[in-house]
Amino acid sequence: MSVNEKELQSNVEPPCASASLSNYLWDDHPDENKWADCVHCGMCLESCPTYLETGQEQHSPRGRVHLIKSVAEGKLEVNEQFMDPVFQCLDCRACTTACPADVDVGGLIEEARGQVRQAIPLKGMKRAVSHFFLKDLFPHKNRLNAVGGMLKFYQKSGLQQVVRKSGVMKVMPDHLVEMESIMPTIGTPVQKKYKDVDVIPAKGQPKARVAMLTGCIMDVMFSDINESTINVLTHNDNEVVLPKNQTCCGALHIHAGDRETGKRLAKQNIEAFNDAEKVIVNAAGCGCALKEYPELFRNNPEWKEKAEDFANKIEDISKYLYDTGYEKPKSELNKRITYHDACHLAHGQGIRHQPRQLLNDINGIDYVEQRNADTCCGSAGIYNITNPEMAGAVLERKIENVPQDVEMISMGNPGCMLQMAIGVQKYGRRAEIVHTVQLLDWAYQQDRKNGTGISDENQTAAGREE
Repeated sequence: MSVNEKELQSNVEPPCASASLSNYLWDDHPDENKWADCVHCGMCLESCPTYLETGQEQHSPRGRVHLIKSVAEGKLEVNEQFMDPVFQCLDCRACTTACPADVDVGGLIEEARGQVRQAIPLKGMKRAVSHFFLKDLFPHKNRLNAVGGMLKFYQKSGLQQVVRKSGVMKVMPDHLVEMESIMPTIGTPVQKKYKDVDVIPAKGQPKARVAMLTGCIMDVMFSDINESTINVLTHNDNEVVLPKNQTCCGALHIHAGDRETGKRLAKQNIEAFNDAEKVIVNAAGCGCALKEYPELFRNNPEWKEKAEDFANKIEDISKYLYDTGYEKPKSELNKRITYHDACHLAHGQGIRHQPRQLLNDINGIDYVEQRNADTCCGSAGIYNITNPEMAGAVLERKIENVPQDVEMISMGNPGCMLQMAIGVQKYGRRAEIVHTVQLLDWAYQQDRKNGTGISDENQTAAGREE
Protein backbone atom coordinates (compact mmCIF):
# COMPACT_ATOMS: atom_id res chain seq x y z
CA MET A 1 0.00 0.00 0.00
CA SER A 2 1.38 3.40 -0.96
CA VAL A 3 1.87 6.30 1.46
CA ASN A 4 -0.92 8.25 -0.24
CA GLU A 5 -3.31 5.32 0.15
CA LYS A 6 -2.43 5.01 3.85
CA GLU A 7 -3.06 8.72 4.37
CA LEU A 8 -6.34 8.46 2.48
CA GLN A 9 -7.62 5.57 4.56
CA SER A 10 -6.56 7.17 7.82
CA ASN A 11 -8.72 10.22 7.10
CA VAL A 12 -11.99 8.54 6.19
CA GLU A 13 -14.86 7.12 8.13
CA PRO A 14 -14.88 3.30 8.09
CA PRO A 15 -17.36 1.82 5.63
CA CYS A 16 -20.40 0.03 6.94
CA ALA A 17 -20.10 -3.69 7.57
CA SER A 18 -22.36 -4.58 4.63
CA ALA A 19 -20.04 -2.69 2.32
CA SER A 20 -16.75 -4.14 3.62
CA LEU A 21 -15.54 -4.86 0.09
CA SER A 22 -16.58 -1.47 -1.22
CA ASN A 23 -14.10 1.04 -2.59
CA TYR A 24 -16.45 3.86 -1.59
CA LEU A 25 -14.54 5.03 1.46
CA TRP A 26 -16.77 7.88 2.61
CA ASP A 27 -20.18 8.21 4.13
CA ASP A 28 -23.21 8.82 1.87
CA HIS A 29 -22.08 6.32 -0.77
CA PRO A 30 -24.29 5.21 -3.71
CA ASP A 31 -27.38 3.35 -2.61
CA GLU A 32 -27.38 -0.27 -3.79
CA ASN A 33 -31.19 -0.26 -3.82
CA LYS A 34 -31.00 2.07 -6.79
CA TRP A 35 -29.08 -0.34 -9.01
CA ALA A 36 -30.61 -3.58 -7.75
CA ASP A 37 -33.33 -3.62 -10.43
CA CYS A 38 -31.02 -2.85 -13.37
CA VAL A 39 -30.76 -5.90 -15.65
CA HIS A 40 -28.69 -4.08 -18.31
CA CYS A 41 -31.44 -4.57 -20.90
CA GLY A 42 -30.37 -1.55 -22.97
CA MET A 43 -33.77 0.16 -23.10
CA CYS A 44 -32.03 3.30 -21.83
CA LEU A 45 -29.41 3.56 -24.56
CA GLU A 46 -31.35 5.52 -27.18
CA SER A 47 -32.51 8.01 -24.55
CA CYS A 48 -28.98 8.95 -23.43
CA PRO A 49 -27.46 12.06 -25.11
CA THR A 50 -23.86 11.14 -24.31
CA TYR A 51 -24.24 7.57 -25.57
CA LEU A 52 -25.83 8.84 -28.79
CA GLU A 53 -22.83 11.13 -29.31
CA THR A 54 -20.04 8.70 -28.34
CA GLY A 55 -21.48 5.21 -28.87
CA GLN A 56 -19.39 4.14 -25.87
CA GLU A 57 -20.82 1.79 -23.26
CA GLN A 58 -19.22 3.63 -20.32
CA HIS A 59 -21.09 6.76 -21.40
CA SER A 60 -24.45 4.99 -21.37
CA PRO A 61 -26.78 4.74 -18.36
CA ARG A 62 -26.36 0.98 -17.96
CA GLY A 63 -22.59 1.37 -18.36
CA ARG A 64 -22.48 3.97 -15.60
CA VAL A 65 -24.65 1.83 -13.35
CA HIS A 66 -22.28 -1.09 -13.93
CA LEU A 67 -19.25 1.07 -13.02
CA ILE A 68 -20.90 2.41 -9.87
CA LYS A 69 -21.87 -1.12 -8.79
CA SER A 70 -18.37 -2.41 -9.57
CA VAL A 71 -16.77 0.12 -7.23
CA ALA A 72 -19.20 -0.97 -4.49
CA GLU A 73 -18.12 -4.57 -5.06
CA GLY A 74 -14.43 -3.67 -4.81
CA LYS A 75 -13.73 -4.44 -8.46
CA LEU A 76 -12.87 -0.84 -9.45
CA GLU A 77 -11.27 2.14 -7.75
CA VAL A 78 -12.62 5.67 -7.49
CA ASN A 79 -10.09 7.12 -9.93
CA GLU A 80 -9.84 9.26 -13.06
CA GLN A 81 -11.21 6.47 -15.27
CA PHE A 82 -14.28 6.21 -13.04
CA MET A 83 -14.64 9.96 -12.71
CA ASP A 84 -14.90 10.70 -16.45
CA PRO A 85 -18.09 8.72 -17.22
CA VAL A 86 -19.70 9.89 -13.97
CA PHE A 87 -19.09 13.57 -14.68
CA GLN A 88 -19.77 13.33 -18.42
CA CYS A 89 -23.37 12.40 -17.59
CA LEU A 90 -25.86 15.24 -18.12
CA ASP A 91 -28.02 13.93 -15.27
CA CYS A 92 -31.03 14.56 -17.52
CA ARG A 93 -33.02 11.59 -16.13
CA ALA A 94 -34.25 10.53 -19.59
CA CYS A 95 -32.88 7.05 -18.90
CA THR A 96 -35.14 6.64 -15.87
CA THR A 97 -38.14 7.55 -18.00
CA ALA A 98 -37.09 4.91 -20.54
CA CYS A 99 -36.24 2.26 -17.93
CA PRO A 100 -38.92 -0.43 -17.39
CA ALA A 101 -37.73 -0.77 -13.78
CA ASP A 102 -37.44 2.98 -13.09
CA VAL A 103 -33.79 2.68 -12.03
CA ASP A 104 -32.77 6.01 -10.48
CA VAL A 105 -29.58 6.59 -12.46
CA GLY A 106 -29.60 10.30 -11.66
CA GLY A 107 -29.54 9.63 -7.94
CA LEU A 108 -26.68 7.14 -8.36
CA ILE A 109 -24.70 9.63 -10.44
CA GLU A 110 -25.05 12.38 -7.84
CA GLU A 111 -24.04 10.05 -5.00
CA ALA A 112 -21.07 8.78 -7.01
CA ARG A 113 -19.95 12.34 -7.72
CA GLY A 114 -19.91 12.98 -3.99
CA GLN A 115 -17.48 10.08 -3.61
CA VAL A 116 -15.32 11.27 -6.51
CA ARG A 117 -14.98 14.78 -5.15
CA GLN A 118 -13.76 13.44 -1.81
CA ALA A 119 -11.33 10.99 -3.43
CA ILE A 120 -10.13 13.42 -6.13
CA PRO A 121 -10.61 17.02 -4.93
CA LEU A 122 -10.39 19.81 -7.47
CA LYS A 123 -7.04 21.62 -7.54
CA GLY A 124 -5.59 24.89 -8.71
CA MET A 125 -7.74 27.22 -10.80
CA LYS A 126 -10.63 24.73 -11.08
CA ARG A 127 -10.82 24.52 -7.30
CA ALA A 128 -10.67 28.31 -6.92
CA VAL A 129 -13.42 28.90 -9.49
CA SER A 130 -15.65 26.18 -8.05
CA HIS A 131 -15.17 27.43 -4.49
CA PHE A 132 -15.93 31.01 -5.53
CA PHE A 133 -19.22 30.23 -7.25
CA LEU A 134 -20.55 27.34 -5.20
CA LYS A 135 -19.48 28.41 -1.71
CA ASP A 136 -18.70 32.13 -1.79
CA LEU A 137 -21.37 33.40 -4.20
CA PHE A 138 -24.52 31.36 -4.84
CA PRO A 139 -25.51 30.80 -1.17
CA HIS A 140 -25.13 34.53 -0.34
CA LYS A 141 -27.98 36.80 -1.43
CA ASN A 142 -26.18 40.10 -0.83
CA ARG A 143 -23.13 39.02 -2.83
CA LEU A 144 -25.34 37.82 -5.69
CA ASN A 145 -27.18 41.13 -5.72
CA ALA A 146 -23.85 42.96 -5.83
CA VAL A 147 -22.79 40.91 -8.85
CA GLY A 148 -26.18 41.59 -10.42
CA GLY A 149 -25.66 45.31 -9.86
CA MET A 150 -22.30 45.16 -11.60
CA LEU A 151 -23.80 43.27 -14.57
CA LYS A 152 -26.61 45.80 -14.75
CA PHE A 153 -24.06 48.64 -14.85
CA TYR A 154 -22.09 46.71 -17.49
CA GLN A 155 -25.17 46.58 -19.69
CA LYS A 156 -26.68 50.03 -19.13
CA SER A 157 -23.50 52.13 -19.01
CA GLY A 158 -22.44 51.22 -22.54
CA LEU A 159 -19.46 49.29 -21.24
CA GLN A 160 -20.83 46.08 -22.77
CA GLN A 161 -20.72 47.59 -26.26
CA VAL A 162 -17.23 48.96 -25.68
CA VAL A 163 -15.98 45.53 -24.58
CA ARG A 164 -17.58 43.83 -27.58
CA LYS A 165 -16.09 46.30 -30.05
CA SER A 166 -12.65 46.25 -28.44
CA GLY A 167 -11.91 42.68 -29.43
CA VAL A 168 -11.31 41.60 -25.84
CA MET A 169 -13.87 38.83 -26.26
CA LYS A 170 -11.69 37.18 -28.91
CA VAL A 171 -9.29 35.91 -26.25
CA MET A 172 -12.11 34.28 -24.27
CA PRO A 173 -13.15 30.62 -24.77
CA ASP A 174 -15.88 30.31 -27.39
CA HIS A 175 -18.52 28.98 -25.00
CA LEU A 176 -18.02 31.92 -22.61
CA VAL A 177 -18.29 34.37 -25.50
CA GLU A 178 -21.56 32.71 -26.47
CA MET A 179 -22.85 33.02 -22.91
CA GLU A 180 -22.00 36.72 -22.78
CA SER A 181 -23.68 37.37 -26.12
CA ILE A 182 -27.07 36.10 -24.93
CA MET A 183 -26.94 37.47 -21.38
CA PRO A 184 -30.46 38.52 -20.29
CA THR A 185 -31.17 42.14 -19.44
CA ILE A 186 -30.57 42.46 -15.70
CA GLY A 187 -33.49 43.87 -13.70
CA THR A 188 -34.36 44.34 -10.04
CA PRO A 189 -34.54 41.13 -7.96
CA VAL A 190 -38.02 40.54 -6.56
CA GLN A 191 -36.52 39.83 -3.14
CA LYS A 192 -35.15 43.37 -3.23
CA LYS A 193 -38.29 44.92 -4.73
CA TYR A 194 -40.56 43.34 -2.10
CA LYS A 195 -38.12 43.41 0.82
CA ASP A 196 -40.51 45.46 2.97
CA VAL A 197 -43.61 43.48 1.99
CA ASP A 198 -44.72 40.54 4.13
CA VAL A 199 -47.47 39.35 1.80
CA ILE A 200 -48.03 40.33 -1.83
CA PRO A 201 -51.84 40.62 -2.05
CA ALA A 202 -54.10 38.78 -4.46
CA LYS A 203 -55.84 40.90 -7.09
CA GLY A 204 -59.26 39.62 -6.01
CA GLN A 205 -60.67 37.62 -3.13
CA PRO A 206 -57.77 35.43 -1.89
CA LYS A 207 -58.26 31.72 -2.48
CA ALA A 208 -54.85 30.59 -1.22
CA ARG A 209 -51.57 31.81 0.21
CA VAL A 210 -48.43 30.37 -1.36
CA ALA A 211 -44.73 30.81 -0.78
CA MET A 212 -42.39 31.23 -3.72
CA LEU A 213 -38.80 30.17 -4.25
CA THR A 214 -37.01 33.13 -5.82
CA GLY A 215 -33.78 31.22 -6.42
CA CYS A 216 -30.22 32.51 -6.61
CA ILE A 217 -29.26 33.06 -10.25
CA MET A 218 -32.97 33.15 -11.12
CA ASP A 219 -33.63 36.32 -9.14
CA VAL A 220 -30.49 38.06 -10.39
CA MET A 221 -30.56 37.22 -14.11
CA PHE A 222 -34.23 36.36 -14.62
CA SER A 223 -36.04 38.66 -12.22
CA ASP A 224 -38.55 39.40 -14.99
CA ILE A 225 -39.65 35.75 -14.89
CA ASN A 226 -39.99 35.90 -11.11
CA GLU A 227 -42.05 39.06 -11.56
CA SER A 228 -44.27 37.34 -14.13
CA THR A 229 -44.74 34.41 -11.75
CA ILE A 230 -45.90 36.75 -8.99
CA ASN A 231 -48.19 38.59 -11.43
CA VAL A 232 -49.83 35.39 -12.64
CA LEU A 233 -50.26 34.01 -9.12
CA THR A 234 -51.82 37.21 -7.74
CA HIS A 235 -53.98 37.64 -10.87
CA ASN A 236 -55.41 34.21 -10.10
CA ASP A 237 -56.25 35.23 -6.51
CA ASN A 238 -53.22 33.85 -4.71
CA GLU A 239 -51.44 35.75 -1.97
CA VAL A 240 -47.67 35.36 -2.35
CA VAL A 241 -45.03 35.20 0.38
CA LEU A 242 -41.29 35.47 -0.29
CA PRO A 243 -39.51 34.10 2.81
CA LYS A 244 -36.54 36.32 3.55
CA ASN A 245 -34.18 33.58 4.77
CA GLN A 246 -34.59 31.25 1.80
CA THR A 247 -31.42 30.47 -0.14
CA CYS A 248 -30.02 28.68 -3.19
CA CYS A 249 -31.68 25.27 -3.69
CA GLY A 250 -28.29 23.53 -3.82
CA ALA A 251 -28.88 21.77 -7.15
CA LEU A 252 -25.60 22.94 -8.65
CA HIS A 253 -23.69 21.86 -5.55
CA ILE A 254 -25.24 18.39 -5.59
CA HIS A 255 -24.55 18.03 -9.33
CA ALA A 256 -20.94 19.00 -8.67
CA GLY A 257 -20.49 16.43 -5.91
CA ASP A 258 -20.55 18.91 -3.01
CA ARG A 259 -23.26 17.13 -1.06
CA GLU A 260 -22.34 18.66 2.30
CA THR A 261 -23.03 22.20 1.09
CA GLY A 262 -26.15 20.85 -0.59
CA LYS A 263 -27.35 19.51 2.76
CA ARG A 264 -26.61 22.79 4.53
CA LEU A 265 -28.62 24.75 1.97
CA ALA A 266 -31.41 22.18 2.11
CA LYS A 267 -31.71 22.58 5.89
CA GLN A 268 -31.90 26.36 5.52
CA ASN A 269 -34.68 26.14 2.93
CA ILE A 270 -36.65 23.53 4.89
CA GLU A 271 -36.65 25.88 7.86
CA ALA A 272 -37.34 28.98 5.76
CA PHE A 273 -40.51 27.47 4.26
CA ASN A 274 -41.61 25.72 7.43
CA ASP A 275 -44.90 27.65 7.67
CA ALA A 276 -45.82 27.38 3.97
CA GLU A 277 -48.53 25.05 2.67
CA LYS A 278 -47.32 25.30 -0.93
CA VAL A 279 -43.94 26.37 -2.34
CA ILE A 280 -44.18 27.53 -5.95
CA VAL A 281 -41.13 27.08 -8.18
CA ASN A 282 -40.60 28.36 -11.74
CA ALA A 283 -37.24 26.70 -12.40
CA ALA A 284 -37.38 23.00 -13.28
CA GLY A 285 -33.91 22.19 -11.96
CA CYS A 286 -34.60 23.88 -8.63
CA GLY A 287 -37.99 22.19 -8.27
CA CYS A 288 -36.51 18.76 -8.92
CA ALA A 289 -33.71 19.34 -6.41
CA LEU A 290 -36.16 20.50 -3.74
CA LYS A 291 -38.34 17.42 -4.25
CA GLU A 292 -35.26 15.23 -3.86
CA TYR A 293 -34.14 16.67 -0.53
CA PRO A 294 -35.22 13.44 1.24
CA GLU A 295 -32.55 11.60 -0.76
CA LEU A 296 -29.86 13.87 0.73
CA PHE A 297 -30.91 12.83 4.23
CA ARG A 298 -31.60 9.13 3.66
CA ASN A 299 -29.14 8.29 6.47
CA ASN A 300 -30.50 10.96 8.84
CA PRO A 301 -34.01 9.98 10.02
CA GLU A 302 -34.79 13.31 11.71
CA TRP A 303 -33.97 15.47 8.70
CA LYS A 304 -35.32 12.94 6.23
CA GLU A 305 -38.78 13.29 7.79
CA LYS A 306 -38.55 17.08 7.62
CA ALA A 307 -37.33 16.87 4.02
CA GLU A 308 -40.24 14.61 3.05
CA ASP A 309 -42.75 17.08 4.50
CA PHE A 310 -41.01 19.88 2.64
CA ALA A 311 -40.85 17.97 -0.66
CA ASN A 312 -44.62 17.45 -0.55
CA LYS A 313 -45.07 21.23 -0.60
CA ILE A 314 -43.14 21.81 -3.82
CA GLU A 315 -45.17 22.65 -6.92
CA ASP A 316 -44.06 23.82 -10.33
CA ILE A 317 -45.95 26.96 -11.37
CA SER A 318 -47.51 25.29 -14.42
CA LYS A 319 -48.82 22.32 -12.43
CA TYR A 320 -50.10 24.54 -9.62
CA LEU A 321 -52.10 26.66 -12.04
CA TYR A 322 -53.38 23.58 -13.87
CA ASP A 323 -54.49 21.92 -10.63
CA THR A 324 -56.04 24.93 -8.89
CA GLY A 325 -57.52 26.84 -11.81
CA TYR A 326 -56.46 29.86 -13.83
CA GLU A 327 -58.25 32.44 -15.92
CA LYS A 328 -58.07 32.16 -19.66
CA PRO A 329 -56.93 35.44 -21.20
CA LYS A 330 -59.24 37.03 -23.76
CA SER A 331 -56.54 38.90 -25.64
CA GLU A 332 -54.61 37.28 -28.46
CA LEU A 333 -50.84 36.94 -28.65
CA ASN A 334 -50.84 35.70 -32.26
CA LYS A 335 -47.54 33.83 -32.15
CA ARG A 336 -46.43 30.50 -33.58
CA ILE A 337 -44.88 28.66 -30.64
CA THR A 338 -43.24 25.36 -29.82
CA TYR A 339 -42.41 23.94 -26.41
CA HIS A 340 -39.18 22.44 -25.05
CA ASP A 341 -39.49 20.00 -22.15
CA ALA A 342 -36.86 20.86 -19.56
CA CYS A 343 -35.34 17.53 -18.45
CA HIS A 344 -35.93 18.13 -14.75
CA LEU A 345 -39.55 19.07 -15.42
CA ALA A 346 -40.49 16.23 -17.80
CA HIS A 347 -38.23 13.42 -16.58
CA GLY A 348 -37.49 14.65 -13.06
CA GLN A 349 -41.03 15.70 -12.08
CA GLY A 350 -43.27 14.09 -14.69
CA ILE A 351 -44.77 17.43 -15.74
CA ARG A 352 -45.52 17.50 -19.46
CA HIS A 353 -49.17 18.19 -20.25
CA GLN A 354 -49.73 21.09 -17.85
CA PRO A 355 -47.47 23.74 -19.47
CA ARG A 356 -48.76 22.78 -22.91
CA GLN A 357 -52.33 23.30 -21.69
CA LEU A 358 -51.41 26.78 -20.44
CA LEU A 359 -50.04 27.65 -23.88
CA ASN A 360 -53.09 26.30 -25.70
CA ASP A 361 -55.41 28.33 -23.46
CA ILE A 362 -53.90 31.60 -24.73
CA ASN A 363 -55.88 32.92 -27.67
CA GLY A 364 -54.04 33.38 -30.94
CA ILE A 365 -51.21 30.98 -30.15
CA ASP A 366 -50.48 28.58 -32.98
CA TYR A 367 -48.90 25.71 -31.08
CA VAL A 368 -46.51 23.37 -32.92
CA GLU A 369 -45.16 20.26 -31.23
CA GLN A 370 -41.48 19.62 -31.87
CA ARG A 371 -39.87 16.24 -32.45
CA ASN A 372 -38.23 14.73 -29.37
CA ALA A 373 -39.29 17.70 -27.28
CA ASP A 374 -38.06 16.04 -24.09
CA THR A 375 -34.45 15.49 -25.18
CA CYS A 376 -31.76 17.45 -23.35
CA CYS A 377 -30.51 20.77 -24.71
CA GLY A 378 -27.08 20.39 -23.08
CA SER A 379 -27.47 23.00 -20.34
CA ALA A 380 -27.67 20.63 -17.35
CA GLY A 381 -26.90 23.23 -14.67
CA ILE A 382 -23.39 24.41 -15.54
CA TYR A 383 -22.57 21.42 -17.77
CA ASN A 384 -22.38 23.74 -20.80
CA ILE A 385 -19.52 25.53 -19.02
CA THR A 386 -17.68 22.51 -17.61
CA ASN A 387 -18.24 20.25 -20.66
CA PRO A 388 -18.68 22.69 -23.56
CA GLU A 389 -17.88 20.26 -26.39
CA MET A 390 -20.40 17.62 -25.38
CA ALA A 391 -22.96 20.30 -24.48
CA GLY A 392 -22.50 21.84 -27.93
CA ALA A 393 -23.02 18.52 -29.69
CA VAL A 394 -26.18 17.83 -27.67
CA LEU A 395 -27.45 21.35 -28.42
CA GLU A 396 -26.93 20.94 -32.17
CA ARG A 397 -29.01 17.76 -32.13
CA LYS A 398 -31.68 19.61 -30.14
CA ILE A 399 -31.91 22.60 -32.48
CA GLU A 400 -32.34 20.27 -35.45
CA ASN A 401 -35.66 19.19 -33.93
CA VAL A 402 -37.03 22.71 -33.46
CA PRO A 403 -39.56 23.59 -36.19
CA GLN A 404 -38.10 26.12 -38.61
CA ASP A 405 -41.02 28.54 -38.71
CA VAL A 406 -41.77 29.10 -35.02
CA GLU A 407 -41.52 32.61 -33.57
CA MET A 408 -41.07 31.55 -29.96
CA ILE A 409 -39.72 28.56 -28.02
CA SER A 410 -41.33 28.23 -24.60
CA MET A 411 -39.89 26.32 -21.64
CA GLY A 412 -39.79 26.21 -17.84
CA ASN A 413 -36.14 26.38 -16.81
CA PRO A 414 -33.63 29.27 -16.89
CA GLY A 415 -30.61 27.11 -17.74
CA CYS A 416 -32.45 25.76 -20.78
CA MET A 417 -33.38 29.30 -21.78
CA LEU A 418 -29.72 30.36 -21.88
CA GLN A 419 -28.63 27.24 -23.74
CA MET A 420 -31.45 27.40 -26.29
CA ALA A 421 -30.74 31.10 -26.84
CA ILE A 422 -27.17 30.15 -27.74
CA GLY A 423 -28.48 27.53 -30.13
CA VAL A 424 -30.91 29.90 -31.82
CA GLN A 425 -28.14 32.46 -32.32
CA LYS A 426 -25.49 29.98 -33.39
CA TYR A 427 -27.64 28.22 -35.97
CA GLY A 428 -29.31 31.28 -37.45
CA ARG A 429 -32.81 30.81 -36.05
CA ARG A 430 -35.07 33.78 -35.29
CA ALA A 431 -37.18 32.32 -32.50
CA GLU A 432 -37.45 34.20 -29.21
CA ILE A 433 -36.80 32.20 -26.03
CA VAL A 434 -39.52 32.64 -23.38
CA HIS A 435 -40.68 31.11 -20.12
CA THR A 436 -44.20 29.68 -20.24
CA VAL A 437 -45.42 31.81 -17.33
CA GLN A 438 -44.26 34.96 -19.14
CA LEU A 439 -46.66 34.29 -21.99
CA LEU A 440 -49.60 34.02 -19.62
CA ASP A 441 -48.51 37.21 -17.86
CA TRP A 442 -48.21 39.09 -21.17
CA ALA A 443 -51.70 37.97 -22.18
CA TYR A 444 -53.12 39.19 -18.85
CA GLN A 445 -51.32 42.51 -19.33
CA GLN A 446 -52.89 42.82 -22.78
CA ASP A 447 -56.30 42.12 -21.25
CA ARG A 448 -55.82 44.97 -18.79
CA LYS A 449 -54.58 47.27 -21.54
CA ASN A 450 -57.61 46.43 -23.69
CA GLY A 451 -59.98 46.68 -20.75
CA THR A 452 -61.24 43.15 -21.34
CA GLY A 453 -62.19 41.73 -17.96
CA ILE A 454 -62.13 38.00 -17.39
CA SER A 455 -65.59 36.55 -16.94
CA ASP A 456 -66.39 33.73 -14.52
CA GLU A 457 -67.26 31.37 -17.33
CA ASN A 458 -63.82 31.91 -18.83
CA GLN A 459 -62.15 30.47 -15.72
CA THR A 460 -60.76 26.98 -16.12
CA ALA A 461 -58.93 24.27 -14.31
CA ALA A 462 -58.01 21.39 -16.55
CA GLY A 463 -58.70 18.95 -13.73
CA ARG A 464 -62.27 20.28 -13.26
CA GLU A 465 -62.96 20.21 -17.00
CA GLU A 466 -61.92 16.56 -17.12
